[in-house]
Amino acid sequence: MHPESASAPATFSRRFSVAPMMDWTDHHCRYFLRQLSQHALLYTEMVTTGALLHGDTQRFLHYNDTEHPVALQLGGSNPADLATCARLAEQAGYDEVNLNVGCPSDRVQNNMIGACLMAHPALVAECVKAMRDTVSIPVTVKHRIGIDGRDSYEELADFVGQVSEAGCQSFTVHARIAILSGLSPKENREVPPLRYDIAAHLKEDFPELEWILNGGIKTLEACRQHLETFDGVMLGREAYHNPYLLAEVDGQLFGSQLAPVTRHAAMLVMRPYIERHMAAGGQMHHVTRHMLGLAQGFPGARRFRQLLSADIHKSDQPLTIFDQAAELLVGR
Repeated sequence: MHPESASAPATFSRRFSVAPMMDWTDHHCRYFLRQLSQHALLYTEMVTTGALLHGDTQRFLHYNDTEHPVALQLGGSNPADLATCARLAEQAGYDEVNLNVGCPSDRVQNNMIGACLMAHPALVAECVKAMRDTVSIPVTVKHRIGIDGRDSYEELADFVGQVSEAGCQSFTVHARIAILSGLSPKENREVPPLRYDIAAHLKEDFPELEWILNGGIKTLEACRQHLETFDGVMLGREAYHNPYLLAEVDGQLFGSQLAPVTRHAAMLVMRPYIERHMAAGGQMHHVTRHMLGLAQGFPGARRFRQLLSADIHKSDQPLTIFDQAAELLVGR
C-alpha cells in the first residue's frame, strides 16, 4: 500500500511502544507486530538523512496502512536535512518523527549521528527547532542518560532543558549511558548499568514533559510498575524475541475489552500477507524471520523456528512449510 494514501489516526498514545531496532523493525516486522496489538506505537529502523535524501526514498518510507500508529526515526545532525526529511515523513503519513540521540555505533558517530550528539545539546535543539518549524506532526527525541566523559546529571538536565526549549515535548530515555570508546553497540545495550532512578529524576525535574522509559524492560508487570512513574514504556529486544507479549498489551495497558489474538490466529493472518509479498517477487524469510519468537515458551518452539528459518529455504513449496509451522500453534 502506498503511504501517500495513509490516513493516520487523529490521536495516539505512547503508553507502550516498540523501539526502533536496526535490521529488525522493518515494515514486515511492524505489520506482524500490529496483528498482536492495535494500540502499541511502532517505530521504523533508524533511517539516516543521507539515505532518505540520496537513496531509495520510497523504499525507506514504505509502510502498510495497518501499521498506524507508526513513527519514523531519523539519524542525522544537519538541521536543514532533518527538516526536509521530517517533511517527507509527514507527507508519507507518519504519525511522529523521532531524532536518534542514543545509537552508540562507530558508523553513526563518525557521521555525527546518535549518542555522540548528547555532547552537543545546542545542535540537537537547533535540529529539533528546524523540524518543528517544518511539520505539524510531533517531533520527539530518543536519547541516553549520558555518554562517557559527559555523564553528570547536570549535563543531562542541560541537554533536556535546551532541547525542550526548542519545542520537543516528548523524550524517550534509554536509562543507560553510552560508552562511545571501547564498547560495541551490543555491549552498550548490556554493559552500562541501568539507572531508572536517573530517568525518574528527569521526570521529577521536568514534569511538564512526556517521559517514555526504555532499557531492560521484559514483562508487562514491569511495564505496569514503570507506568506508575513514567508516561510510557518502550520495549526493544524483548518485544522482538518474545513478540506474543504484545498480544496482552491492549488489554493490560490500554483497557481493551477484546480477547487477545491467539498465536495460531496471528500466524494465519500473516499467510495472505506473505503470499502477496512472494507474488511481488519477495521471499518468505523476509517476513518469517521476524516471527520466529511466536512459539517461544512451550514445547515445539525449536521445531517452529527450524521450519521457518531453515526448512523454507529447502522447499519449492515454502507455504506448505509455513502451514506445518502454523499447525504447531493450534490451540495456543
